[in-house]
Amino acid sequence: MGQKPIKRHEAIKPYSREHHHGLLLCWKIREGLKHEVAIDRIKKYADFLWETQIEPHFKAEEKYIFPVLGDKHEMIQQAKKEHKRLANLFNDNTNVLESLKAIQTELDDHIRFEERVLFNKIQEVATEEEMKVIDQHHEILNSQNWEDPFWDSFKKKR
Repeated sequence: MGQKPIKRHEAIKPYSREHHHGLLLCWKIREGLKHEVAIDRIKKYADFLWETQIEPHFKAEEKYIFPVLGDKHEMIQQAKKEHKRLANLFNDNTNVLESLKAIQTELDDHIRFEERVLFNKIQEVATEEEMKVIDQHHEILNSQNWEDPFWDSFKKKR
């Protein structure tokens, strides 16, 4: 049978919505490569999302959500290590194709880890006061339209 939907605390819901955008990026990279979209077009979009959404999202998680469990917690260490690895991949301008392939796999895995494991653990142990801090410090990230939606051409073919 299917998995029961996760009941997400209101304070963490905005982060989960941003995770959805990250999963869409993974899909756009995967489909873009499959449909032979020029690598530089995909890279420009990935860079834009990194700067306007993903990096600020990582920083907010590290500053406001991760302290609930503390730096020494193995799940927090794993998440921070993955953030660092993904930052290196997004900032790699020498092996762009390989980095994009790695991003679409590793970002997908990272988001699923946070959604299915880490956020559930945080919700279990966080006090209402900690949830208030998380809620108060969430910023709505830039979601302006991208000038080159390369995915539109193959999105319609599904």
